[in-house]
Amino acid sequence: MKIEGWKARWLIAFGVHLLKLLGHTLRYEIDDRAGIVGQPVVKNYIVALWHNRLLIFPLVLRRFFPNRRGAALISASRDGDLLSDAIHRFDYNVIRGSSSKLGASALLQLSDVLANSGDVVITPDGPRGPAYELGPGLVFLAQKTGAEVLPMNMEYSSCWRVKSWDRFIIPRPFAKIRVIIGRSEQIRSTSSDREFEGERLRLQNVMMSLVERR
Repeated sequence: MKIEGWKARWLIAFGVHLLKLLGHTLRYEIDDRAGIVGQPVVKNYIVALWHNRLLIFPLVLRRFFPNRRGAALISASRDGDLLSDAIHRFDYNVIRGSSSKLGASALLQLSDVLANSGDVVITPDGPRGPAYELGPGLVFLAQKTGAEVLPMNMEYSSCWRVKSWDRFIIPRPFAKIRVIIGRSEQIRSTSSDREFEGERLRLQNVMMSLVERR
């Protein structure tokens, strides 16, 4: 059933309120391999995490990175409309586009965010998967801007799994969340499709090395 107008806005507001309430019950453990938590912002990143870990990421940003600003890449789909509204309610900007095929407008906007001392957040297997398969758009953006990719992951002591293409994760109340921040990765320039695919697979493997439970 399609939900629009004031009903959609009310549903989003209610969902964000529930998420914040849930966040107050969660316990966090930080595995900061990049050494950036609590540090001054000296460089900006393309932050990459898998789509099924996305739900509480706004809470993680507010809790551990209050001094970092930026924008999240959200699909231009109808579902993306709802998600964009929710993310705005966490005081984070949104750019519309696909993580697999970056259009010229989205690429320009993401580049501008990075050039103006902001981070960019991308779920490289979204919005439709396959799960844990990194789309080429992230690699292309990193090559064009020279920005390093900061891989992140979250593991849950207790959670529900939605029956979706990526088995989307919802933490149970009072769960322990392990936030894993990998070391940043510089994406090399490439001169052939084969080299590009090699970089894509390398980054995908780096991200998967942070995943403990699929």
